Amino acid sequence: MYPLRNLSLQKSKPKYLFAGLGTMGFPMAGHLSKNPNLDVYVFNRTSKISDKWVKKYHGAKLLSLNSCSIKFDGIITCLKDDASISSVILNSGLLKSIKTNAFIVDHSTTSLDLVSTISNHPDILDKKISFFDAPVSGGEVGAINGLLSIMLGGPKAKLSKVKIVLEAYSKSITHIGPSGHGQLTKMVNQLCIASLIQGLSEGIALGSKSNLNMNKVLEAISGGAAQSWQMDNRFKTMIKRDFDFGFAVDLMIKDLKIAIDHSKDLCITLPSTKSVLQNYKKLSALGDGQLDTSSLIKLLEH
Repeated sequence: MYPLRNLSLQKSKPKYLFAGLGTMGFPMAGHLSKNPNLDVYVFNRTSKISDKWVKKYHGAKLLSLNSCSIKFDGIITCLKDDASISSVILNSGLLKSIKTNAFIVDHSTTSLDLVSTISNHPDILDKKISFFDAPVSGGEVGAINGLLSIMLGGPKAKLSKVKIVLEAYSKSITHIGPSGHGQLTKMVNQLCIASLIQGLSEGIALGSKSNLNMNKVLEAISGGAAQSWQMDNRFKTMIKRDFDFGFAVDLMIKDLKIAIDHSKDLCITLPSTKSVLQNYKKLSALGDGQLDTSSLIKLLEH
């Protein structure tokens, strides 16, 4: 049985289900629930999280995905991996509760194989459901503040309707191209971030070991060519060894593996990414897999 909770019950409003109340999904669904023109439902496999979300954003009714009588105009998912997405979208009976000509937007980072499997599923095709792979960037802070960047892959049809929903928690929505192009763009995003964090870690380690005033260092370099989102948001916290900012090491390992696997199909090598991946694996093996990705600097402490 899967817990499903409802916020309002006005039949005249379109009904949307947001599935996955993790670090990112929790505040994203919260922003969506504030839209007075929508009936928003939420689902999470862990009922304690559902209870916490409903307490914060208000709601009452408890249902089951397997016997859900509601017909949704759209489904939004933000889940951990391919297996959890398949479980919720394809194996729970949820497809029976999606209207014909509805849409599914998946904010998770997944393999291209999963995008193809969902897009070409017989029930999806039969009901003319549009599937969008729509990974996000901006981290936990972006989700909390409703300022995520969304990279969208999928058909042009229904784009305007989808964007109205996604605008609740985003600052930019870019339709990259057809199905899979959102995930491909997220691969590019993760490769850029991973190598950047490695360089930032090494720079901070060198400066700290040299007894520099690191606040002055940040002031000096943050306005120049070294500036980045990671520097602006993680430089000071990395110095303080504060690593509780949402996107975990183990999730980055998953994402980098997906990108490396795809690079093999393209016959290109990603030496820097492979090196950073090995470092993240070391962190995970040390028991730090749930720390955020800026914890990479810990490997330079010894």
